[in-house]
Amino acid sequence: MMTDTAQFTLHPRLAADCEVVMDLPISRLLLIRDARYPWIILVPRHPHLKELHQLNESDYRELAGEIKIASQLMAELFKADKVNVGALGNLVPQLHIHVIARNIGDAAWPGPVWGQGEAEAYDAGELEKRSQRIRDAFTKIYSTS
Repeated sequence: MMTDTAQFTLHPRLAADCEVVMDLPISRLLLIRDARYPWIILVPRHPHLKELHQLNESDYRELAGEIKIASQLMAELFKADKVNVGALGNLVPQLHIHVIARNIGDAAWPGPVWGQGEAEAYDAGELEKRSQRIRDAFTKIYSTS
């Protein structure tokens, strides 16, 4: 497990653009506030972390496991045709991994979601419903492991 998580703070842009869903063993799980895509972000709870290679081996394996679980759950929950996973960090230097359930014909298909139109707000209550659906799926996985 990571050390020094007490010093972890979420980058202000991630805090502004996302809803906190829950904490996983190594990452904070966020939901992007854009109703066009089922789009989550995993942020390892470690201060000043910018790159995957900065993780120690144990934390790297733990994060890889969380990415795999996140990808599987997003594919199942949202009947995705494809799941995009990426860690860019050009605008937000804090290490964070995007996991996006994509469907043929979505707002950006077949291109990447970045830079495609404006984010669409969730309807009243829909953000919490989607957050809860994702939280329930992750809780089920992590309570049985």
